[in-house]
Amino acid sequence: MDRLNQLLGFLEKAPKDAFLNFAIAKEYEGSKNDEKALEFYLKMKTNTPDYVGFYYHLGKLYVRQNQIEKALLTYKEGMAVAKKVNDKHAFSELASANLEIDDGY
Repeated sequence: MDRLNQLLGFLEKAPKDAFLNFAIAKEYEGSKNDEKALEFYLKMKTNTPDYVGFYYHLGKLYVRQNQIEKALLTYKEGMAVAKKVNDKHAFSELASANLEIDDGY
């Protein structure tokens, strides 16, 4: 919790910092607080939608919550952003995660 509290303190000074929001979401995921992780991922989707890295993790969170349609939509949105920012690696990871769901459901 010390790391989380430190990150939350930094966030007070820079509330729209994409990396801080992402790091906080991951900390909450690590402590099994998916509700708070989701809150921070969704904040990123609103405030910093071009931060392509969070789409994969948000999609995986939705899969764990058995919200498959939301996961698929998230991966597709992330693929569009990855294409827009020319991040081929992120696009590939998101496409793979998307295919994994399509094959399994």
